[in-house]
Amino acid sequence: MKINFSVLFFLKKPKNYTKGAVYFIFLRITVDGIRAEMSTSRNCEPDRWNAKVGKVIGTKEDVKTLNAYLENMKAEVYAAHSQLNADGTAITADNVKCKFLGKAEKTHTIMEAIKIHNTNMAALVEKEDYAEGTLRRFKVLEKHVKEYLLFKYQTSDLNIRHIDHEFIDGFDFYLHTSKDNDTNTASKHLKNLGKIVRICLRNKWIITDPFFGYKLKSKLVQREYLTADELQNIAGKKYSTARLSQVRDFFLFSCYTGLSYADVQKLKQTDIRIGIDGEKWLFSYRKKTGTPVAVPLIPIAADILERYKDHPFCANQNRALPISSNQKMNEYLVEIAALSGIVKTLGNRIAKRTFATTVTLLNGVPIESVSKMMGHTNIRTTQLYAKMLDEKVASDMAPLREMFAVV
Repeated sequence: MKINFSVLFFLKKPKNYTKGAVYFIFLRITVDGIRAEMSTSRNCEPDRWNAKVGKVIGTKEDVKTLNAYLENMKAEVYAAHSQLNADGTAITADNVKCKFLGKAEKTHTIMEAIKIHNTNMAALVEKEDYAEGTLRRFKVLEKHVKEYLLFKYQTSDLNIRHIDHEFIDGFDFYLHTSKDNDTNTASKHLKNLGKIVRICLRNKWIITDPFFGYKLKSKLVQREYLTADELQNIAGKKYSTARLSQVRDFFLFSCYTGLSYADVQKLKQTDIRIGIDGEKWLFSYRKKTGTPVAVPLIPIAADILERYKDHPFCANQNRALPISSNQKMNEYLVEIAALSGIVKTLGNRIAKRTFATTVTLLNGVPIESVSKMMGHTNIRTTQLYAKMLDEKVASDMAPLREMFAVV
């Protein structure tokens, strides 16, 4: 990116100017329209100053000496500019001035950047602009980067300008080896680090993006979902305790609506209203993205809500379902899976995938409608679910097979 840089000398009238007094000679540095000025500690009579070339008019020895001094000063300013450029430092008028004067410029570090980001995000988590889980991932990044700096550089911090492809490659290798991260987990950490670096770029702590041209690696993951038979096994199982039945109902509700744990937890009874077709709909928004969602309730989901409408917690708190903590939910779901003969790990993610696959796509619901109900801002996210479905491919191809069947 080209930066407009210029240096010129000009005269400045003293504050307590008296007629016939000399003017001070000042130097002005301009970078992209932003100025920084300083005195040259020299002066000149106004009528002896050539403003066009920024020099004193005359041929006497004292005039030649002054002009030589100004030229040398200008050359040193240009040298300071070149040194900043070579160091990869942001070129600003103040930075060039500080470099010329020999003043220490403020530097920023990678750990400083991560800590500022995490502090700001923690405040936004309190306002529910971010999920607690997102903050946890950046805290893990902070821990990994700190340990990597000690391991690789024997230091607790590093100038942000020293982050380059070599640092990124080394951190990637460290995550795979020392932290035993798989490819996708390591790439998520690198992606989060990239966000920190781009914030530094916007703040002009660095002038180039070290992630530019760096390709993050990923591997295709087999995402599990429940089949119709597995759903039926869970729904039809009789549990000995009320707590397991309650958690089972919550899980099934997520499977039949596509809502996340956080979305179901905040769901109010008033969010269930009559939709455009005269049937019950669920109107809410995704806590993670703020995207509004409207989901027609199929009978199974509606029956679950009806079952708990008079529950004391739901009645007192205006909640649609009585929800335990996420940790407790996951503990109970382990029991439910074992009792129901399910070998897959039950949880919120598999519930959402089940809604997108077994409940909707496999039953002919168009992918555009599924995307809208799940609150996806990009249909490509929903297409990830569609790729999982060999059954859908088989049913789509069945008419074609019949067409080309040998008679």
